[in-house]
Amino acid sequence: MVLLDGKKTANDIKDEITLEVASIRKNGGKIPHLAAIIVGSDGASQTYVASKVKACERVGFNSTLIDLPEDITEEQLLHEIEILNNDTDIDGFIVQLPLPKHIDEQKVLMLVNPNKDVDGFHPTNVGRMTLDLPCYLPATPYGIMELLERYKIETSGKNVVVLGRSHIVGRPISILMSQKRKAGNATVTLAHSRTQNLAEVTKNADIIIAAIGIPDFLKANMVKKGVTIIDVGITRVKDASKKRGYRLAGDVDFEQVHKKAAFITPVPGGVGPMTIAMLLKNTLLASKHN
Repeated sequence: MVLLDGKKTANDIKDEITLEVASIRKNGGKIPHLAAIIVGSDGASQTYVASKVKACERVGFNSTLIDLPEDITEEQLLHEIEILNNDTDIDGFIVQLPLPKHIDEQKVLMLVNPNKDVDGFHPTNVGRMTLDLPCYLPATPYGIMELLERYKIETSGKNVVVLGRSHIVGRPISILMSQKRKAGNATVTLAHSRTQNLAEVTKNADIIIAAIGIPDFLKANMVKKGVTIIDVGITRVKDASKKRGYRLAGDVDFEQVHKKAAFITPVPGGVGPMTIAMLLKNTLLASKHN
C-alpha cells in the first residue's frame, strides 16, 4: 500500500511556485496577488482562510484578507466583490463558503469576474472546463488530478467511481476524469444517495473518489483488492480519547480499507493540502493572464 502524501506533494508544488515568483521578482514583473473575502466568524472558515494567507506568504505572493461581519447585507457584500473585480492589482480572489443564510451564494459567485475566479466556481469556468477549454479548474478536483499524475497512477480505461455529486468536487472531478488528459480517459460512474446496490458499484471500481460528506462511509467490504482511494471528506467526529475532544475523519474507513488498497490518501494530509496548492497555481496563472 502506498500512501498518497498530499502534504509533501503540495509542498513540492509550492517550491516550484516559489522559484517562479522569485524569477518574476528578479525580472521586475508583477508579483501575484490573491485576495480572500470571509464573512462572519465560522471557526473552520477562519482556519482555512488563514492557511491560504500563510501559503501566499510561503510562495512570495501578495495577499489581502477582507474580513466582513456576519450581519453584512447582500448588497454590501456584492459591492465588495465589485471593488475586487475592478482592482487591477488583484489577480484572483475567493469568497469563502459557506455564507450566512441571508445571502444568496449563487448571486455572489455569479458576480465574481471569471478572469479572477481562482476557485473555478463561476459558470463561465465550469462551462469551459466541461468543453475541455482553458479555464481555472476548481481547486479540489485540480488537486486530485495533480496527485494522480505525480504518483503516476494509471487512469486510462480504468473504472472510476465518484461518490458525491456536489458542484465543487463530485460533478467536476467526474467530468475531468472522463476527458482526454494525463489523469483521465477513465470510464466514470457518478454515484450518490439514490444509487441502488452501491456496494456492487464500488466493488468494480479501480479508483474510488469519496466526496460524500459522511465519515467512515466507505467500508472494506465495499472495495476490491488493489483499489486506489482518494478520500476528499473531512469531518470532526467526537472522540473523548483525544485531547481536543474530537478526531478528523474522512469518508473512508481508513483503518480497514487501507489493508486492501494499492494507493490511498490519508485524512488529514491528503487532498486538503493539495486544494490550497492548486489555488496558488490558479492565482499564478491568473497573474499571467491578467
